[in-house]
Amino acid sequence: MDVSQLTINTIKFLSVDAIQKAKSGHPGLPMGAAPAAYTLWAKEMNFDPKKPQWPNRDRFVLSAGHGSAMLYSLLHLFGYGTTLEDLKQFRQLDSKTPGHPEYGVAAGIETTTGPLGQGIANAVGFALAESHLAAMFNREGYPVYDHYTYALCGDGCLMEGVSAEACSLAGTLGLGKLIVLYDSNNISIEGDTATAFGENVRQRFDAYGWQTILVEDGKDVAAIDEAIRAAKADTSRPSLIEIKTKIGAGSPNKEGKASAHGEPLGAEEIAATKEAAGWNYGEDFYVPEEVKAHLAQVVAEKEAVCAAWEEMFAAYRKAYPDLAKLWDDCHGDKLPVDLLHNEEFWHMEGNLATRAASEKVLQKLSPLVPNLFGGSADLGPSNKSVMKDRPYYSKETPEGSNIHFGVREFAMTAMANGLALHGGLRPYIAGFFVFSDYMKAGMRLSALMNLPVISILTHDSIGVGEDGPTHQPIEHLAALRSMKNYTVIRPCDGNETVAAWYLALTRKSPTGIVLSRQNLELLPTTGKGALKGGYIVKDCEGTPDVLLLATGSEVQLAVKACDLLAAQGVKARAVSMMSFEVFEEQDEAYKESVLPKAIRKRVAVEAACDFGWHKYVGLDGKVIAMEDYGASAPADQLFTKFGFTAEHVAETAMALVKE
Repeated sequence: MDVSQLTINTIKFLSVDAIQKAKSGHPGLPMGAAPAAYTLWAKEMNFDPKKPQWPNRDRFVLSAGHGSAMLYSLLHLFGYGTTLEDLKQFRQLDSKTPGHPEYGVAAGIETTTGPLGQGIANAVGFALAESHLAAMFNREGYPVYDHYTYALCGDGCLMEGVSAEACSLAGTLGLGKLIVLYDSNNISIEGDTATAFGENVRQRFDAYGWQTILVEDGKDVAAIDEAIRAAKADTSRPSLIEIKTKIGAGSPNKEGKASAHGEPLGAEEIAATKEAAGWNYGEDFYVPEEVKAHLAQVVAEKEAVCAAWEEMFAAYRKAYPDLAKLWDDCHGDKLPVDLLHNEEFWHMEGNLATRAASEKVLQKLSPLVPNLFGGSADLGPSNKSVMKDRPYYSKETPEGSNIHFGVREFAMTAMANGLALHGGLRPYIAGFFVFSDYMKAGMRLSALMNLPVISILTHDSIGVGEDGPTHQPIEHLAALRSMKNYTVIRPCDGNETVAAWYLALTRKSPTGIVLSRQNLELLPTTGKGALKGGYIVKDCEGTPDVLLLATGSEVQLAVKACDLLAAQGVKARAVSMMSFEVFEEQDEAYKESVLPKAIRKRVAVEAACDFGWHKYVGLDGKVIAMEDYGASAPADQLFTKFGFTAEHVAETAMALVKE
């Protein structure tokens, strides 16, 4: 048996042993896809396991994340620090080998996968980042960004709509350094894919503008390698390599069966499979010495590629010091400019819709933060999300940093995750807030991975007006606030919009900036105080009788209600709760100074559902909120109809005070 086949068998049996020991997992994909994975990792990918963050490494995304045991086996064999003991702890508490790949848990895992299809969209984001950064930084003789992105997917990934969205755009953009290996085994959990997935996938990708290649025998390493080389040679378009495999390949009784997908083979079947493969090693989790020696040589060659790049980059620093400085700024952990003390950045005038104020902030940021890269789901003019001093990205103008995502909210969000994971860019995306429903699965993975993706979410309430309830977000603030590690910011005016952008750019986790369609009054007391998430925007002398809490367009109602209450002898304090998450990060003394526990008379007002507000108003408080899905009418009529007026806020507060 040659060393390549021996290594493939090692990948297989490390995987099935880990799954068997865990009594849980998915052996089918590792057994069928091991030849393709070995060929890619050993023969074509550039990486250095000792320097897993090398900027010019090739990226590998296991979009079919249920095959994680195979990825962990690869990480062990190629020297990334995943140990045999880690493999033995597969799917166990606090291990480095969880059930699906998790970014940040172990070196070499480029992204969190498992929700099918999103990994492909992440990979499109990786490839888009490489293309744009190459246009920014590469100079003749110095290809400092010159790498490929590979994704391994299965039938399930290609059934998910997000993969179709992302791959359609990848073809339009001509992302020629994106290569998807399709583990085509015609089996899903419920059996033969013909029951629900009958199209010709390669013809679909031909229509997207991809190069498509078929490998008829998924065990043929030479054919797989030839296909990958052909894909790499065509950099004018992305490539799909369909590799025909058998799920559970090599298992005498489970090969080609749905039962191989998601359950351990069992001790007897593993023994039979090893015997059929000529695997004569008695112990589990065994790596033959020939395999160790072979891969040590392979890894040494890859380390040499990285060392050559580092030598080239050192020369690049000397030849292009300004670009090297820009590189450092783009790849650093901090913003290249002190925005907190930049008076021009914080200056805002006029009564504007917060989406329009956001546009003004974005134009100020564009020359200050050179690695901003973003766009909208075909709503740029409405979202006000275009950097006007920069061109659009296209295959002809890869230096452009505005991007047309098209009507693809889900893919846009998952691609932005890939942009953030790649490094070097600060991605932002934009859409109507109501369509965050389409974005949420990607937002959740942003939060899981701690990625600072910024979402501009406009048309934030019934203030959308005539478009009606299909476009009026009601439950969406609560939905995003319910996600751990996700920051929701709903500014009340232009000043708070500046603060929202500052927070979004300086946090290490994802942020949604929720913005109005309608104009809002610029309040005299708003500004940097909003950086604490919640703060007093109008107060009274002495101890308030009642606290009025609000966000966004409803803050001005709370402020006006204070005056109405004062005229009736009631002392009221208005608090802008721009971000629950940021407010909760403040110390107890500050929170008490804004919302004293002793003041139990509280009214919250927000043109959305009331879910989440009772934490702040308590059992004695009231919430003026939406109890319906809105209606089609001019915005001012809707606010009156549903009780979002200063008079109603004041009446509600007065009734509380009199209780």
